[in-house]
Amino acid sequence: MPQKSLTIVLIPGLMNDGWAWHGVIGPLSRLGALFIARTDGCDSLAAMASRIAQSVSGPMVVIGHSMGGRVALELAEQAKERIVGLVLLDTGAAGPSAQEAEGRLKLAALARAEGMASVARNWLPPMLAPDRRDDRALVDGITAMLLRADADIFAAQQQALLSRPNRLDLLASIPCPILAVAGSEDRWSPPAQHQEMVDRAPDARLEVVAGAGHMLPVEAPEKLAEILIRFIRAL
Repeated sequence: MPQKSLTIVLIPGLMNDGWAWHGVIGPLSRLGALFIARTDGCDSLAAMASRIAQSVSGPMVVIGHSMGGRVALELAEQAKERIVGLVLLDTGAAGPSAQEAEGRLKLAALARAEGMASVARNWLPPMLAPDRRDDRALVDGITAMLLRADADIFAAQQQALLSRPNRLDLLASIPCPILAVAGSEDRWSPPAQHQEMVDRAPDARLEVVAGAGHMLPVEAPEKLAEILIRFIRAL
């Protein structure tokens, strides 16, 4: 069983907040104290990670989704000796691609011009598995979460992602067990991208959740909870 002093750190993705973890909070709370990180108010991934390191004491299992996975890697760079397990969900470790800036800046401009509801309508559908895009309860829940962000938060997070470092080489120096988890239908961060990270780390494995897209924590929370509990209990 995990140490009693262990803190399970949950880091949400772009525009996301603690609601993204609502389906796993109950089961994970049986294993240790939970800390849901804030990612707003910072314009770099390193600053987001530093705030977590200063807010949490003792050993950590760090679980990051999407942008939160990249923050988790920054935390591994800053506080490697305190992380006893690292979970990377629907994410990546490479730097920004040449084509990435145009899309991210276009969405940031849309947020300022038309509001976050317009961003949600444009951004969300490709993030879900095709057969979940008409799930009204799911779409409405995610949309409500996105609307709790604002254009300034969104722009700062996009800037953080565009200025992110390439952390592929860092993976080889992370000594703790790493679990990569991807939805089989995730087109933004596909399973092959996670396999590349796993191949670079000394103690890592990949699990693929069938039928889930990029928003795995809310598309398949029960399955994700099972995977996370198994991983944490094995530490």
